[in-house]
Order: sequence, then C-alpha cells, then structure tokens
Amino acid sequence: MKIGVYYVKSDNVDGVNINRANHELVDKLAQMTGISMEFVELDKVNDYDLILDFIGGGGTEGRFLQVLDKLPQPVFLLTTGANNSLAASMEILSYLQQNDIPGEIIHGSDEFMAKRIGNLAKVFQTCKKLNTLKIGRVGKPSDWLISSNVDNEESKEINGIEIVDIPMEEFFDEIRKKEYEANNYTKLIEEKNWDEDAKKLALEIYGALKRLCQKYGLKGVTVRCFDLLKPIKGTGCVALAILNAEGIYASCEGDTPALISMALLGELCNEPVFMANPSRILTDSNEIIFAHCTLPLNMPNKFELMTHFESGIGVAFRGHIQEGPVTVFKTSGLLDRYFVSSAVLEENLSESNLCRTQIRLKMKESVEYFLTESIGNHHLIIKGDYSDLINEFFRWY
Repeated sequence: MKIGVYYVKSDNVDGVNINRANHELVDKLAQMTGISMEFVELDKVNDYDLILDFIGGGGTEGRFLQVLDKLPQPVFLLTTGANNSLAASMEILSYLQQNDIPGEIIHGSDEFMAKRIGNLAKVFQTCKKLNTLKIGRVGKPSDWLISSNVDNEESKEINGIEIVDIPMEEFFDEIRKKEYEANNYTKLIEEKNWDEDAKKLALEIYGALKRLCQKYGLKGVTVRCFDLLKPIKGTGCVALAILNAEGIYASCEGDTPALISMALLGELCNEPVFMANPSRILTDSNEIIFAHCTLPLNMPNKFELMTHFESGIGVAFRGHIQEGPVTVFKTSGLLDRYFVSSAVLEENLSESNLCRTQIRLKMKESVEYFLTESIGNHHLIIKGDYSDLINEFFRWY
C-alpha cells in the first residue's frame, strides 16, 4: 500500500518553517499508520493507491483549482490547525460540492487523522484488489439459488472482477487423482476421530480444488458442491474450510454473490469469513440463527467432525465461534446493493435439525430486512464490528 501526498504550498509569511512542520506531520502520520507516505509531483499522482492533497495554508485555493483536473477523485484534503490551512480547505471543499466532485477534509488530532487515513487506505486498497480479482465457478449455481448468478461479462465490465467457469467434470478428474499436499490444516483433519476413508476422500477433494485454483490463478472459488454427493460420495466442506483458512475465498453451492461478498469482507477486514444460511428469525427479540456445514478452519475456537447435514454422509464441521461482537454482511454480485449490521454472537447451538455449525445472533439492524428485502439466502459473518468500515467502503466504491 502506497499513499502519495500532493502538496499545495502556501506563500504566506514564514513559509520555510510552515513547510518543515507540514512535512514533519506527514512523517508522523506515516509512522502512526504504519503505511508508506511520500510527497509526489503532479505527474506521479496516479501511481499511488491513495492520494492526499495537503493544503499547506491560506491562499492556496486558486493554485489548487489549476491542478484539480489532474488529481484523482475522490479528493481528500489533508489540513493542519495552522496557517489558515483549514479555512482554505473549506473553501475548496465547497467548490468541490458545487461541482459534484466527491471529497472531504481530513482534520483533527494526529490520532484522529491517522485513524481516518488508515481506514481510507483499507478501503482503497480493497477497491484496487477487487478491480483485479479473479475467481472461479466450478459448475453452475445450485438449482435452488435462483437469484444468485452473476453474468461474467457484466462483472468484468462493471467491477473488474473476472469469473472463470470450470466444468464439474474437470473437478471430478482432479479428484480421481486421489492426491493432496499435507499441511497444518490437513493434519488437523487427519488427527480428528472420524471415519478414515471419509477423511481421506474429503482431503482428496481439497487437493483437487486447490490444484484448480493454482491452475487458473484464482483468489476465490465457488463449487456446485451438492453434485459431489452421488458420483463421488463425498462433500466439499473440508476443501472449502481449508482453502478459506489459507486465504483462498471459497463458497458453497456455486453462490457467486456470496463468494464476491466473502472476498470483499476478507480483503477489507482481514478476518476469516463464515458463509451461512439464515435458519430461523426471532422477530420479537431481533435475533437470528445462522447455520452451515463448513467454516474457515482458522475461525472457530474448537471444532468436531460430523456428517453433512442434508446428505448424512462425508465430513462436515460443528465449529464453536467465540461469543461477542460480529458483523453480518451481504452484497449483490455487481456490488450495487448491500446489507451490513453489527451483531452480538450470543450462543453456539447444537440442534439436530440444522446445518452443523449454528450460531444465535442479536442483531443491531432490524431482522425485517431478511423478510422483506434480503439479498439472496447466504450471508457472511466475521468476528468483530466492522460495520462502519464496510459502510465507508460503499461510500467511496
């Protein structure tokens, strides 16, 4: 991540000391954020992930206007509390608003500005990653996911996300090789008390899917996993659990919007992402129970192996996720709609009539969303409250 600082110099008296202080401020903010920040010339502003326009003092408004058409948008005006820097920035921001140019003033304590810049850096770094994201779809979306397809060409044109379609038969061919590379996650599975043949097959499915990701250079993959049940007599739950823990976003049932949601959430918040079904909504208490048979292996405090809920075969997971604050999120496949809410994970459940990992959440936003305007079935859950950061992303995306 690189942040460039385009400096609009003031000609006010004592310019030497003012410029020195402003440069020292940028050095301090770089140290506080842990992000590289450097002053750049106008012809280099497009080489950076994020540009801050440092308004060095009063009388800079006209000078800024002369270069505005060469500066990236949105326009972020970095200011100080001295030399009329803030006053000049307010005049500039007013001009931007009059001309429908997005922007804001970054002003306040060093701690506030460092936190604000850090959040903006996460947002724009995630935007850049999504614009070059390459994901795979192994098989078509499951038949019941009637609203969860994404057109490949639209995705590439609108958001820069490339979707590669891979036939199920190619996946089957890889599974027949009966190979996987051992690692710490495969060892976790091997050490669990469960049917040895079922564990071996589950890990071979993981190896097959991992090789497809490597072959096509994928950062994420979604699989029509229910098509494994009859011909392979196994499930994809272990494969998806390990891939997600390794940093390759992996969603179930060919659900492409869920996969894109996972990638956005993971890149922005740097947390493992649990994809789950809303299984029961408790409207009176604004609670919801989510459940699914797989989750990233680096997310639960502990887990046990079970059969896959719908089929009663293979290997699935009952994971225990730490109680406390979480975030619930979903976006449409083209990122033109989204839902986010902070919540509190109150309880891990173990009911026999739901998918294996089950959690009860107390939602901040109304659960009426799920009954009146839900974006598909599957939703995504991460530990911690990142709702403000997610809203920030969609403010600028």
